[in-house]
Amino acid sequence: MPTLAIAMIVKNEADNLVACLRSCEGLANEIIVIDGGSTDNTADIARELGAKVFAKPSWEGFGLQRRFAQSHVSSDWIFWIDADERLTPELKTSIKAAVSQNNPNTIYSTARLSWAFGRFIRHSGWYPDRVLRLHPTKLTQYSDAQVHERLEVHPGTHIEPLTGDLLHYTYKDLQHYLVKSAQYADLWAQQREVRGKRGSLLQGVIHGVGCFLRMYVLKAGFLDGRQGLLLALLSAHSTFAKYADLWVRQQPKP
Repeated sequence: MPTLAIAMIVKNEADNLVACLRSCEGLANEIIVIDGGSTDNTADIARELGAKVFAKPSWEGFGLQRRFAQSHVSSDWIFWIDADERLTPELKTSIKAAVSQNNPNTIYSTARLSWAFGRFIRHSGWYPDRVLRLHPTKLTQYSDAQVHERLEVHPGTHIEPLTGDLLHYTYKDLQHYLVKSAQYADLWAQQREVRGKRGSLLQGVIHGVGCFLRMYVLKAGFLDGRQGLLLALLSAHSTFAKYADLWVRQQPKP
C-alpha cells in the first residue's frame, strides 16, 4: 500500500488542534506539523497526538512554510489540512481509495464547507470551494507566494475530485475575522509592493463594490441569511483594505 502523510502548518492553534487531528485518526502513516513559533502548547498537543513536530519560527510566507513541511515528509502521498478544518468520514474514505489507486500524475480536490458566524455557508461563492489538497509527494509543491499560495499544477497533471466535505471552521468571532483580514491585506500589499505594483483608493472602492455585488447577488449570498449579508459586507471591506494598504505604502514617510 502507498503511504500517506497528513501535513499542516500552525501557530497558536491549541484550541483547534485536538479536534482537527482526531478527525484524521486512522488515515495517515505520519503527521507532519510545522510550528511557526507558537506561544501556547500547540507543539506539545501535536506530539501527544502522534505528530512529528518541526519548528520554523522565522516567517517567510505561507508558501515557503508549506515547502518546509513537505521537505520533512517521507510518505508517498500528502494530504494538506489546516488546524481549523475537519475531515468528514465520507472524505476520509475517499482519500483512502484515492491513495490506494496510486495514480502518479493526479492531484485531488476536495469540497470545503465553511462555518461562519453561526451557520454553514452554502452560497456566497463559498461552496463547494474546491481546493487541491491530496497529491503524490514527488509530483508537485506549493508556490512560494507569501499569501494565497497554491499547489503548482504542471502540464499533463490530472485533477480529480474527492467525495465528501472538508469542514472549515473559519472565524471564532468578528474580531478574529478582522485581525485575520488585516494580516492578509498586509501580506497582499507587501507582495504587490515588492513587484512594483501601485494601488489607489478608487481601485479599492471599485473592487470592494464589485466584491459585494458578486457575493451577495451573483453568488446568491442572500440565501445564506444575515450571515450572507455580513460576509458580503466584510469581504467588500477587506477588498478595499488591500488596495488602501498598498496606496498608503506609496505615500510620503514622515
